[in-house]
Amino acid sequence: MKKISILSLHLGYGGIEKSVVTLANSLCSRYEVEIATCYKLYDKCVFDLDSRVKVKYLNKDLKPNHAALKSAFKSKNVIKMIKESSFALKVLYKRKKSIVKYIRTKKCDVIISTRDIFNYWLGAYGEDNVLKIGWEHNHFHEDYKYATNVINSAKGLDYLVLVSSDLNKFYSRKLKNSNCTCVYIPNSIEKIPKNIAPLNKKSFVSVGRLSPEKGYLDLLKLYKLIKKKYPDWVLNIIGDGPERKKLEAFIKDNDLEENVILHGYQGKDYIDKVLHNSSIYLMTSYTESFGIVLIEAMSHGVPCVAFDSAEGAREIINSGENGYLIKNRNFNAMLMKISSLVDKETERKKLGKMARESVKKYSSDIVVKDWFTLIEESDDYE
Repeated sequence: MKKISILSLHLGYGGIEKSVVTLANSLCSRYEVEIATCYKLYDKCVFDLDSRVKVKYLNKDLKPNHAALKSAFKSKNVIKMIKESSFALKVLYKRKKSIVKYIRTKKCDVIISTRDIFNYWLGAYGEDNVLKIGWEHNHFHEDYKYATNVINSAKGLDYLVLVSSDLNKFYSRKLKNSNCTCVYIPNSIEKIPKNIAPLNKKSFVSVGRLSPEKGYLDLLKLYKLIKKKYPDWVLNIIGDGPERKKLEAFIKDNDLEENVILHGYQGKDYIDKVLHNSSIYLMTSYTESFGIVLIEAMSHGVPCVAFDSAEGAREIINSGENGYLIKNRNFNAMLMKISSLVDKETERKKLGKMARESVKKYSSDIVVKDWFTLIEESDDYE
């Protein structure tokens, strides 16, 4: 049985971490799988992890100090700034040391890296007989400095897996003269729910990290306009992050406390329940590499409306067939499509049915076959 190792920053909340767990759960049906993670942020993995998957915490008592460092610089307290900066450097040093040691000493057949910095170390220190795979989840969104970093980090690898066909085309061109082969394998969901959402609840939903690139402030501004026409429709937002206080302030200042529910971080069962009891999914992200939350919503038969600035949404939604894509972040166009779905239950159900059918190809039991091929028959990609 082949031994597979996946390098992860942590096993807390996050899209990459969720994808790592989904992949590990799928691969362990055929291989011996271990996740090596830098930090232990929680007592256990926040997502449901198959008992056959081993987890190795490389720095059990070490956690990054992003919040404390930011606070120190904001307060301009010189002593705190020096103290927190020194600790941050210590964290980075130990992170590199632990990952490099693991790469050098771990006896396995395949190592999958999930960050560009890990790609560099895997390429530099991985043994020649180990299949070295990078797994890029983020869209560079015209940040060519980031894209260049990914390109350079992948040159020492055997493969770079991209989660969207657009990214695969872009990086394939950039890496065509290297020894690294680019492969498109989309992210996946572990199962398609048995029951389709009834779509009869007056409820919008959105799931994601409350950070600037997700555009949740725009979502609240959009909902404020929707509420004028449909005051009995509520908005459910599941997730947490650095913009939560800003969003709470907007909700309070605009008298939306009875209409907008911030659920915070929640587990899969909770999210599935909210999705099943929602009628329209709204995405206002500025950028989105794949949009795993979209396929989760669509798997319940919930029609989705998204701005096409979210690159991952363009990969998944065929506008007018299984959802709607709105160009140029046009609020008026978004409002028109939402209004149409609110007013016409038959349209909601038609789009929802098509959405559910279209995402079946993203179920983990289908997507994992591409990983099996890559791992076992990698010459097919040459």
